[in-house]
Amino acid sequence: MKRASRGRSAPSRGDLRVDPATPDRWDDLAALFGPRGACAGCWCMWWRRSAAEWKRGKGDGNRRALRRLVDSGEPPGLIAYDGETPIGWIALAPREAYARLASARSLKPVDDTPVWSVTCFFVTKDYRRRGVSAHLLRAAAEHARKRGAKMIEGYPVVSRAGRMPDAFAWTGLPSAFERAGFREVARPSASRRIMRKALKKS
Repeated sequence: MKRASRGRSAPSRGDLRVDPATPDRWDDLAALFGPRGACAGCWCMWWRRSAAEWKRGKGDGNRRALRRLVDSGEPPGLIAYDGETPIGWIALAPREAYARLASARSLKPVDDTPVWSVTCFFVTKDYRRRGVSAHLLRAAAEHARKRGAKMIEGYPVVSRAGRMPDAFAWTGLPSAFERAGFREVARPSASRRIMRKALKKS
């Protein structure tokens, strides 16, 4: 594993590969997230835990919780690599795996269709706004399809005041979902979209 270096040119789609976050790739994921756990000690556990659980686990507790998920045998997400360097992450799972989706009033199920949910992105600074999120979304759709999913959805945010700071776009932006073949199915609020992609059988 190598760390991303500053000033690297954008990788072509052929240079990128995306792999499941399996136990043998834990060190890559930990290096990608860094000492802050991607953001404020989250370790991508915000959607999976109640507010109280997440707060209690902030930092090492959330890190251990993510490690347990990785070690469980069902990857909680996918890692993007440029060569051997981990540069991006996308979290996905069946919707019912995410406790906060169940309690989010603005993100109630659109209908009765069973779905997999994309809940989070993290792309290292030097690779942002270079198409990595769309590449991760395509890989996520394929990953879910291979596990029997018929529909995948995400919850991108929309800025009403121009460009949004990266820290607030962790559920993705509509443009990335559109490039990956998702379409808008609901607008639960002025700043939130629900976007879906139907997954065809192979």
